[in-house]
Amino acid sequence: MRALHTSPPSRCHIPTSFTLSYSRKFMVKMSIHSTPSASAKSIDTIVLGCGMVALDYLVTVDSYPKPDDKIRSTSFQVQGGGNTGNAMTCAARLGLTPRIISKAADDSQGKRILNELEDDGIDTSFIVVSKGGHSTISYVIVDSQTKTRTSIYTPGYPPMVADDLPDSSLSSALDGVRLVYTDGVLHEAALVVAQEAHQRSIPIVIDAERKIEGLDELLHLATYIVCSTRFPQIWTEAPSIAGGLISMLLKLPSAKFVIATLGEDGCVMLERAETGDIQPEEVDIDDLFEKMKQSIDTTSTLPTCKTSDVAKLHAKGIGIVCGRLLVGTAEKIPSSEIVDTTGAGDALVGAVLYSLCANFPPEKMLMYASQVAAIGCRALGARAGLPHPTDPRLSPFLA
Repeated sequence: MRALHTSPPSRCHIPTSFTLSYSRKFMVKMSIHSTPSASAKSIDTIVLGCGMVALDYLVTVDSYPKPDDKIRSTSFQVQGGGNTGNAMTCAARLGLTPRIISKAADDSQGKRILNELEDDGIDTSFIVVSKGGHSTISYVIVDSQTKTRTSIYTPGYPPMVADDLPDSSLSSALDGVRLVYTDGVLHEAALVVAQEAHQRSIPIVIDAERKIEGLDELLHLATYIVCSTRFPQIWTEAPSIAGGLISMLLKLPSAKFVIATLGEDGCVMLERAETGDIQPEEVDIDDLFEKMKQSIDTTSTLPTCKTSDVAKLHAKGIGIVCGRLLVGTAEKIPSSEIVDTTGAGDALVGAVLYSLCANFPPEKMLMYASQVAAIGCRALGARAGLPHPTDPRLSPFLA
């Protein structure tokens, strides 16, 4: 079923607690409530994603070619891609009920994009299908030697604009939605969706991979933010990742937490807290971050999480945020098992969406999301390895 058509006009590892020396004799209201979580099954919760859906052409090679080289691939696959398509597929496999607002063309690639999403139980009725033009595609070269991937992205045409999303469709798309997610790629449509979600008090998750047009407006509406390693520093011009997290929460008063992914090192999260009349001690966030990293159990192969106590976290020359810092590790995947890291960040986002809907506490959310992302790295492409909740590798984090 397609709602809209347009023509072309003239994108179980239990966390180890990390406790600081200062007192915690004050009442604290955290941003995420530690209510009972869902079990490893569908929780029948609707989430709405707005952003890129694509088709990926993936090849693996023994080593990345030099200019003018001719080499032979060792494997080849075609599968769905795009940040939103991947994150919503992950969320669907874990047990949520996703809908997607996006745009594709009525070409063979567009048909395959929609069919794959529908096969995973995703509602595609809000995806605009244009007559003519072409769908978004990516060519992905996976280097088996260095375990890296290179992506060549071709945006779809015609691009999605705000007029592609009538009020009636927007209202229907948001009906009964628990969370709204956007990667910001279709910035005009994403802003319309985010503004309406904000009006309805629906929490908004923003995936901030890089600075793109329209992202600043979206970030100011964000409830939760997941970003790439370098984004906090690039966006805020802070001298460190931890300082960048402080700066982001100061600039974005509606945001309850910011997560920065750290690749094979896991992720770091700054969660805002509200305190009563008694204020906690002031702590330098860069020093705290270093101490927490040094205290990590390096013998553990499964994801773990270190958490600080609530403090007035200070970044020199930036300011103070009252909150706590969480440092999550990634699974130590044997080199022989790593196939492709394409879409690992999207998988983590999909698992964060599930965790929020399932009311996981932050520590559990970070470990669970890291494990989901690691499982996905054991297959070629962003989706082939995404787990279902019955996957035994997830059971330690669903207890």
